[in-house]
Amino acid sequence: MNDFVRKIFNKEQRKTIMEVILTPFAWLYGAGVWLRNTAFKLGILRQESFEVPVVSVGNITVGGTGKTPFVEYIVEELCHSYHIGVLSRGYKRHTKGFIMARETLGPKDLGDEPYQIYRKFLGMITLAVCEDRRQGIREMLKLDPKINLILLDDAFQHRYVKPKVNIVLVDYNRPPHTDRLLPLGTLREPFRHILKADIVIVTKCPSDISPLDMKLWKKNLDLYPSQEMFFSRIEYAYPKPVFPVADVLLQNLSMLGPNDLILGLTGIANQRPFVKYLRNFHAQVKVIHYDDHHDYTREDFKYIIKIFNDLQGARKFIVTTEKDAVRILNNPYFPHEMRSYIYYVPIKVSVNVTEKDFITHLESAIHAPEE
Repeated sequence: MNDFVRKIFNKEQRKTIMEVILTPFAWLYGAGVWLRNTAFKLGILRQESFEVPVVSVGNITVGGTGKTPFVEYIVEELCHSYHIGVLSRGYKRHTKGFIMARETLGPKDLGDEPYQIYRKFLGMITLAVCEDRRQGIREMLKLDPKINLILLDDAFQHRYVKPKVNIVLVDYNRPPHTDRLLPLGTLREPFRHILKADIVIVTKCPSDISPLDMKLWKKNLDLYPSQEMFFSRIEYAYPKPVFPVADVLLQNLSMLGPNDLILGLTGIANQRPFVKYLRNFHAQVKVIHYDDHHDYTREDFKYIIKIFNDLQGARKFIVTTEKDAVRILNNPYFPHEMRSYIYYVPIKVSVNVTEKDFITHLESAIHAPEE
């Protein structure tokens, strides 16, 4: 059917047909969002506040805004001043209910992103997963009463908890003011709901973003004067081996030349920035991409290794994302003989200092008196 449509209609006509088909579903989705929000406004559905300040980090679009690196950025900046508890739903984990992270658990127990955060800050934070955020917070505080700051991961739509600070991330490459509701676009809720946020972060900005570009973003989002807006970018570090190896064969991507080859491996929502980064270097780049949170199977690795072996290059390496590395490290199917050839690129967030410093403003908001 799809091939038939492609042959009969041009690109614009196909786009129009899809819009006609999907528009009623977008209306139904929007009506559902409106009913839910109205129920909260009328008190039919109730929000719960906690004595410990809660900072929510979320988005209004589906995936790929750089939420996990931003949570890690906040943890890194504040973990020496606060005893932080991080609570996530644990998307695509193979477990249910409340689970407190511990060293014997893996990505299938916690979800790949929470596990990545836990592993990176081992011994410095308390982390748990729970679908019911209210129950999750209660259980965390019961098990670790020293917690004096809670970060809620991906909780902008989870309105049962009333956060002290609501942070929303938007992707520089996917402006929400030009987007549309699911399934026509990627918006989880109408664009103007961004006005519920206390702080808006434009993520994945170019390193040379201009003051004019920032001004245009502020104009297009049209936030309230009480809302603060910041701009952040992703910074890539030197590659690290996914598995412990005796000899690190790839210390810097710039050491590779035009006769060398990188097989990029991704299972993330938006692979384009990562692939663009790999293509900055001299080596040839081929990419294998899977869906976000992909659970690699034995057959996947057979296919990946076959492609890798068939590629021609003086030196060859598999380079993956930090998020994928967590899943691959804990996967028993990755061939032992290939462990020296797979590396991941760590990333971190850097926030542009504009009129205000983000962390200073965040701490002020955390300590601000309740209205």
